[in-house]
Amino acid sequence: MDAKTTLSISEARKKIFEIAKKVQKLTIHYTLTEKGKPRVVVMSADEFESWQETVEVMKIFPALEKDIAKAEKEYQKGSTRAWRRF
Repeated sequence: MDAKTTLSISEARKKIFEIAKKVQKLTIHYTLTEKGKPRVVVMSADEFESWQETVEVMKIFPALEKDIAKAEKEYQKGSTRAWRRF
């Protein structure tokens, strides 16, 4: 855990407005702890939505990495066709 972005829930309560402002920057998040154990992560709503979309794509395409690797190999071999919209 990054000490700069890890706070106890009690400390975060005191700094909630500052935290809310800082997490608006992409990739900035805070891990809030209780009795030294991570309990909650605070991030911007936009970043959270992005994570949700990523999870949804992973559900729809569970073998996405393998599919991309296969497509790259086929492309390297020249075994691809141009896609045309009719």
